[in-house]
Amino acid sequence: MEIPAKPNPTPWMYFLIRLLFKFVLNVFYGTIVVENEHYIPKNGEPVIVCANHVNSLTDALLLVTSVSSKKRNFLRLTAKDSQFGRKTFSSWLIENAGTLPIQRRKEHGDQAENSATMDKLLTALSQGDAICLFPEGMSRFHPTMAPLKTGAARIVSDVLTRNRDNPEFAVTLLTCSLTYVHRWSFRSDILVSFNPPLKLSVKDTPSLISTPDKPVDFEAIKSLTTFMHAQLSSNTIDSPSWDLVRVAKTAARIYVPLGTRMRLGDWVRVVARFVEGLAKPGDVNGAGTGAEGVAIERQGMKRTVTWNSKAESRPRGDSVGEGSTEPRSLAEAPSSTQDARLRRESQTFSSGFADEERERLARDLSSYQDQLNAIGLKDDRIRQSATLSRIKILWRLLLRICQTFFFLVIVTPGLFLWVPVFATTTYKSEKLKRSGPVWDTHDEVAQTKLVYGLASGIFVWLTAVLLTAPIFGLGLFFTIWFVPAWMWLTLRWTEDLIAAFRAAMALYRLLWVSKADLKRLRETREDLHGRIMNVATEVLGLPKDPEAEFLVVSGEEGDDQPSRWAKHQRGRSRGGWDSALRYFSIRRRRKRDWNETLRWFDATEFPKE
Repeated sequence: MEIPAKPNPTPWMYFLIRLLFKFVLNVFYGTIVVENEHYIPKNGEPVIVCANHVNSLTDALLLVTSVSSKKRNFLRLTAKDSQFGRKTFSSWLIENAGTLPIQRRKEHGDQAENSATMDKLLTALSQGDAICLFPEGMSRFHPTMAPLKTGAARIVSDVLTRNRDNPEFAVTLLTCSLTYVHRWSFRSDILVSFNPPLKLSVKDTPSLISTPDKPVDFEAIKSLTTFMHAQLSSNTIDSPSWDLVRVAKTAARIYVPLGTRMRLGDWVRVVARFVEGLAKPGDVNGAGTGAEGVAIERQGMKRTVTWNSKAESRPRGDSVGEGSTEPRSLAEAPSSTQDARLRRESQTFSSGFADEERERLARDLSSYQDQLNAIGLKDDRIRQSATLSRIKILWRLLLRICQTFFFLVIVTPGLFLWVPVFATTTYKSEKLKRSGPVWDTHDEVAQTKLVYGLASGIFVWLTAVLLTAPIFGLGLFFTIWFVPAWMWLTLRWTEDLIAAFRAAMALYRLLWVSKADLKRLRETREDLHGRIMNVATEVLGLPKDPEAEFLVVSGEEGDDQPSRWAKHQRGRSRGGWDSALRYFSIRRRRKRDWNETLRWFDATEFPKE
């Protein structure tokens, strides 16, 4: 069966949903960085997109909006069947986006029946469409990536089997690692990182094809699932606990001090490295080495997931490198299984990092962060405190107070438009949190805020237009565009208001910290900095000079393929006149700290389960 040159048309409702939520996501989240878009196969090539599942419906919306319409005109989704047929906006959204229902064993047990849905997915792939799956099986709040179900690998096997009479037929497996810095916090940041694709063809993968004489090799199914798990976890923060995430972020802030011109992708990978390095051996999921696992090799800040093969072999000189956009074949597939939770690079780190030293460093980092929280300061304030006299602190405090009052004056009128939105989303999200345990409700908070924020925002817009219609008359068309523009400017300047207020409060608190306490904290930080730099460079393989390393003006995902935002260096810190000239820009604010959200305080704590 030949793949049609022209893919199936985009449903108009899907197009509308993608356009609408692209706007909503870019309002709710401060920065959405998409890495490695060049890995996405073009229209007409069958592709299975698999992503980690940490934020319920928001994950699906993020993928739909992150995959450019120039690359793929339609991404067919799946969702649990309980999301269908309800009288809710989210149910309407799921159904009209062309999503297919999946019956899960968790709800239906042995009675789960998905043959009709599977047939539609296989037909879509055979016609050259793209489908999206979440192999973890369900959304999770915990930072540990769950063991993957074998469903995605089985679909690969089934579609190859269906097209086994066409030796040239191939399907591409494309994994995508999603990382939310603070998944439900307003104006926080997201990293969407596509991993190198794997192309599986009929002629090269007989172990995945069922024939009347030979069933599918289940070891190949499990091997393919293992590879997906290793790829997904290698490009996001996969931690055994929230406490370890907290400690790793503290270590990253000391290693790469505030103000370093650092891309979001680099920041996420640095935090992930510290998670792996500070975790106890065996606590972190991932891949080992050799015939019993999938190896993850370090190449600077990048990691390459490699496969071990016991059956097919690829001719020498025909291999595909890390920087290539050509998908790899199953010839590089592993012969291992996912029965044992695989170990990642942190296993090899242990040889140069004693358990006692690791535990002591994690304990000291946690204690240091507790001390910072107690006095309400960031690590950067302690780092710079030695060069700040009381007079300089007072002068900066005065400037920040003036900035705070200035922005308060210009944003107050527009905040009246945002009050219904903030009130509605806060009430609904808090009600959701109280409705069940953390692990069952907190992954749906962002989804709730997005849906109710959109609904209340539309209500505010329509109300403002109707109220001003009798006043402006023919100027109604102007009002229709003026209200959302005014709300955006208000949001943009509210970020500056909160940033100025936070800086003023930090300087005020700094005045009340005694010189003896500041000296003690600086000494603690200097000791931690020396130990962290030793671990980072000698054990984790991180660069010795992070400012010089991360200052390279290149693409988010590599020198040869710039990311969507690299042209404008979006999210990068700036200094001097360049920053001053852009201070009142209507474009989104350039953050100096990727941990920053639209809050009055620094977000360093996570809910306890």
